Amino acid sequence: MATRGLETVHIDAAPEAVWPWVADLERHSDWSPKPYRAELVDGEAGAVGSKYRSVGEIPNDKHHENEVELLEVVPNERLVLRAVDPQGQYLSTYRLSPRADGTEVEFELVFEQVHGVAKLLLPIIFPLVGKKDLAARMVLLKQKVESGAP
Repeated sequence: MATRGLETVHIDAAPEAVWPWVADLERHSDWSPKPYRAELVDGEAGAVGSKYRSVGEIPNDKHHENEVELLEVVPNERLVLRAVDPQGQYLSTYRLSPRADGTEVEFELVFEQVHGVAKLLLPIIFPLVGKKDLAARMVLLKQKVESGAP
C-alpha cells in the first residue's frame, strides 16, 4: 500500500484567484515552508507534458532534486503532476472546489513507488515530518491568496 498524505484548506477567494498560485510551479516557492524552487526545462509553462526541475529540502538532503511532469491541467479545478527522483516517484494532485464563501483546496501526495532505504524509512518519517510540511504548505497558500499578494 502506498504512503500518502492529504490536506485540505478553505481559502476565502474564488477558484480563479487561487488557481494561479497552484498552477504555476515556479510560484510554489512562495508558499513552501522550506526552501524550494522549480524551473521549467521543457515544454510550455502550465501545459500538460511540461517538465520542470525542482530542488527542495527533505530530511538529510537540503538539495533534493526531482524531475517533474505535468500530467493533468484543468484550469481552476485540478492539477496533477508526477515527480521522479532516485528514490522513487510521487504523484501530487491539487483539487479546487468552489464554495459559496470561497474555495476548498485539497492537496494529495501519493508515494507511488519508493526504493531502497527510503522505502523502509518513509512510513516512519512521513507521518512525523512530511504531514506537518503539507499542513504548513496549505496554510501558507491560504495566507498568500487571501493577502492579495501579486
